[in-house]
Amino acid sequence: MAGARTLQDLFKRYRRPGDLVFAVVFLAFSVWLFSQLGNETRWMARTGLFSQPSFWPAVSLAGMTLFAILHWIGSICSPRIYGRWAEVGFWMRAVEYALWFMVYVLIVPFIGYLPSTIIFALVLTWRAGYRNKRFLVSALLSGCAIVVIFKSFLQVKVPGGQIYEYLPDGLRAFMLTYF
Repeated sequence: MAGARTLQDLFKRYRRPGDLVFAVVFLAFSVWLFSQLGNETRWMARTGLFSQPSFWPAVSLAGMTLFAILHWIGSICSPRIYGRWAEVGFWMRAVEYALWFMVYVLIVPFIGYLPSTIIFALVLTWRAGYRNKRFLVSALLSGCAIVVIFKSFLQVKVPGGQIYEYLPDGLRAFMLTYF
């Protein structure tokens, strides 16, 4: 297509468009972490400098904050480049999948590991644009395989779903143990 551009073409054309936004967020995060240092660690009396519980966290956070300030200054001094908010929007699209994972973690205790894994495998496959029956069946089988491998073979302890309480005793015990 004549008008179509690839992501690589956009990045070549608009070098560092989201740099200022990243620098501001990184600086704010490092200053916040540095401000929490007194709440998380202490300076002890009669202890050597390098043995202090706060020394190495303070050194690392001071360095992080210093380099965040330098990055921010460099971003301010750089010429304004078109496409900054487009890149930030691109970054935010990745947050969607973190939110999907948070919902998955919240739902597992209610509907169980097997049903929630299958549902989320199917939903995320659909969301990623793979709507063919072959992909959905693959997602279903992959979800089942993940549950069997983690619960049965690796014996990972995942809490059973509250929905399992409504199953007959024998099936309930089986589902809690293996699914």
